[in-house]
Amino acid sequence: MCGFVGCFDLNSGSQPIAEGLKEELRSQILEMSKKIRHRGPDWSGVYTGENAILSHERLAIVDPLSGKQPLVSDDEKIILAVNGEIYNHKQLRQEYSGKYNFRTQSDCEVIIPLYKEYRQSKDFARMIEKLSGIFAFALYDSENDTYLIGRDQIGVIPLYQGWDKAGRYYVASELKALEGNCQTIEEFPNGHYLYSGGESIPLGCTSSKPTLSNGGHPRNAPAKPTLWYKRNWESYEEVKNSPRATDEKGEIINPSVIEKVRNGLEAAVKAQLMSDVPYGVLLSGGLDSSIIAAVTQKFSKKRVETDSRESAWWPQLHSFAVGLEGSPDLVAAKKAADYIGTVHHEVHFTIQEALDALPDVIYHIETYDITTVRASTPMYLLARVIKSMGIKMVLSGEGSDELFGGYLYFHKAPNAQEFHEELVRKMSKLHLYDCLRANKSLMAWGVEGRVPFLDKDFIDIAMSLNPSDKMNIKLPDGKLRMEKWILRKAFEDLLPENICWRQKEQFSDGVGYNWIDTLKKMTEEKVSDAEFARRENRFPVNSPKTKEEYYYREIYSRLFPSDSAARCVPHEAGVACSTAKALEWDAAWKNADEPSGRAIAGVHNDAYKN
Repeated sequence: MCGFVGCFDLNSGSQPIAEGLKEELRSQILEMSKKIRHRGPDWSGVYTGENAILSHERLAIVDPLSGKQPLVSDDEKIILAVNGEIYNHKQLRQEYSGKYNFRTQSDCEVIIPLYKEYRQSKDFARMIEKLSGIFAFALYDSENDTYLIGRDQIGVIPLYQGWDKAGRYYVASELKALEGNCQTIEEFPNGHYLYSGGESIPLGCTSSKPTLSNGGHPRNAPAKPTLWYKRNWESYEEVKNSPRATDEKGEIINPSVIEKVRNGLEAAVKAQLMSDVPYGVLLSGGLDSSIIAAVTQKFSKKRVETDSRESAWWPQLHSFAVGLEGSPDLVAAKKAADYIGTVHHEVHFTIQEALDALPDVIYHIETYDITTVRASTPMYLLARVIKSMGIKMVLSGEGSDELFGGYLYFHKAPNAQEFHEELVRKMSKLHLYDCLRANKSLMAWGVEGRVPFLDKDFIDIAMSLNPSDKMNIKLPDGKLRMEKWILRKAFEDLLPENICWRQKEQFSDGVGYNWIDTLKKMTEEKVSDAEFARRENRFPVNSPKTKEEYYYREIYSRLFPSDSAARCVPHEAGVACSTAKALEWDAAWKNADEPSGRAIAGVHNDAYKN
């Protein structure tokens, strides 16, 4: 995982750019790239062409010796900068063996022969669909003077786009690289690509059709990026009749459904252990991270790159947990680690240390969203310790709650259709919240985070399950079935019972309830009633709804003052991480706006009393 900055259409015209301006822009791109060097402290590279400049900051995880970027094709006509990992690169290398002369062992180089195959048909949706991984990339075809920008299906990897006053088009791995240089900044949408050649095949079409142009963007590039990621499971009608694992009473009638969940996730974890550097696991003691840790331990003794024929270079798996002294997560993580057999490390932080870190955290995560700031701060502090121990990659449990309905507010879902449609909404917003937090909090210290639950194939498995198997149905004894029951059942033999059946505890709660309670109390005192009353004048874009949000917004606006930057942050009411739409499930939530899981009265149990 790395970071890059790209600038295209340097002259915003048909003539080659003047040398003086090219040097000026190159210097500007290098300064922009320095702002994201924390993402790639291992190597810096830059390409300067007639109509494009690409700068790359590398974090070496695969092929540390020869995989520096930007990558250049065997004919030296295609230049590629990638942030992310391509997990099926070995299969793709085999497919293009004899057709393309690979110059490195980098997993990302496979994008070049894929592009060469599909550039004539311009069927880039099919091209990108062949990639299994997490990625954002910028490819420049110097022979045809065209560029192709793409982002992974969920948006695990961040990507932003912008335009300067001359109309030049920029992309960057983080917003901070564009702020101050671009007049307009937007998030590049997940599951999309942008091709500047003027024509591409929209998803679902079989022939090339001209795309609309906005006229204002360079060389009349498509007005909007084109969708490449679309799935049938987005419709409830497509999944409502899927085979069920249980009957109406909760009795197992089809164990193969549960086995499919297990096999799919184990395959995803194994694929994501691809690494030439030391790696570890994040272990909060919750269900999701404990499953990932247990499955990782299962495969960690051998190198997955050599089909388990070679012993692992780092045979002991290290796990990491963070929290206030005596917090629920630290207690649970120790139990899980002892059972799984990892070399476990507890990282304790104090409230004051976390408060002191808030400006740095907001700078790195580039958001003022309350729940993201709350959860990112301890993760940011944890990442620093992980990096100090020489670990460069960790696996984490993000995405499970969105796939299986793990948040406690899902207990209130009125029916299977509402349950499933909320899952689809949550999946569509992951790039704004959990993926953003996990990626940027870790990459602030040059640590790569991988998320097996969001493997493309496993997403299809989980989201195609019958929603009735995921719901918290009432059992014959009168109790509600626990959230994520099917996932717990699939892995109950790998975990101790009190971890496998531990109630969902949101990360910002699990590190210690006093963390959130202090934030709410502190911001209530720091932001005066008079300031808050004038919030719409102070912040006309996405006016803060609470004093806590106002406090974070003040910090954010000092770091990212433009209105464009403010609009890149989500601004939606919710309860316990719900979407605004789900507030309709309970009349008591009508005026609620609290992301903590403790807000779900009658469902959340106090972990300190358990």
